[in-house]
Amino acid sequence: MSQPCKNKLFFNHRNPHVTETGTPVFGLILLISTDPAMRPFTCVPLLVFLSLLSLSTGKKAEKGFRICAFNVEKFDKGKAANSITLHFLTRIVARCHVTLLQDVVDPDGEVIKTLLSSLNRDDGVMFNSTSSDMLGKSADDMQQYVFIWRHNAANLTKIHQYKRKDSFVRPPFVAQFQSNKTLIGDFILIPLHSEPSQAIQEVDSLYDVFEEVSSMWNNTNVMFLGDFHASCGYVTRSDRKNIRLYTNSSFSWLIGELEDTTVTDSTNCAYDRIVVHGQTFLKAIEPYSGKVFNFGKEFKYTKTKVLELSKHFPVEVRLKASGLLHQATPLTIILCVSVVARFLLPVL
Repeated sequence: MSQPCKNKLFFNHRNPHVTETGTPVFGLILLISTDPAMRPFTCVPLLVFLSLLSLSTGKKAEKGFRICAFNVEKFDKGKAANSITLHFLTRIVARCHVTLLQDVVDPDGEVIKTLLSSLNRDDGVMFNSTSSDMLGKSADDMQQYVFIWRHNAANLTKIHQYKRKDSFVRPPFVAQFQSNKTLIGDFILIPLHSEPSQAIQEVDSLYDVFEEVSSMWNNTNVMFLGDFHASCGYVTRSDRKNIRLYTNSSFSWLIGELEDTTVTDSTNCAYDRIVVHGQTFLKAIEPYSGKVFNFGKEFKYTKTKVLELSKHFPVEVRLKASGLLHQATPLTIILCVSVVARFLLPVL
């Protein structure tokens, strides 16, 4: 009869992070005895090791720190009470390290509390949030910006509500985050859910917000994200000459003009955008990671079900991981091969 392994080496292949109690999460575990009388076949069949190696060298694991923005369209108590809709949104937000939600209607905080309870039920990863005040110019269309982030991946260090209400219907609620898991370290997120009829003015005014917060916090690593309505009839090609985020070459648009961020077949527009300032921030982003996340296709939801949540798809981008984390996957492969070879060579 096989004896239990005296010592166990835990290699978390999928994710180098561990829970606060030290339990490996999301990973495959390789158990190898250090008892000379035991061979690795007792603890783990060779096939398991080969499978692990195949996973490591086959489909490339997605790298980086994911930032997402989603116009969830009137996310209120009614939507939060719908278990299917709540499940959809939970799956979308859980993919991201930091998420901006727009068009949230939650004056008493109960809606986001429900979403956080759903998020914090799974995987042992805890999420935190911060919300703006209710913003808008008409009583029947007041809404909030909400940031949600993984507490073990980022820290919220500063927030600022932009005050110039003449420039925006829903002035940006700005947040600065710090993350040791990213190459960039500290970065500022400026959200915008524009009023369609004044999209040109509002997107252009983001430059004024940039100047204010970058000077106030001495940080030019700034990302703009949200539903800008920066496409189709609201912002045309000829309108771009009146928008400083287009005319100033310091800004890079990571969601292209030809993308479709809408769900319905009747529209094909890049309303939802992500823009970054400066070469430092641009070089800290995984190349070509700016994209639309079609969660209907990914999760195999019908279009009818998708539309119950929103007429928009989320947009996302991935920041490069810090140097040590960026090397975690190849290091794991080398360690696995070295440890198993140590036991196999004497047998051959």
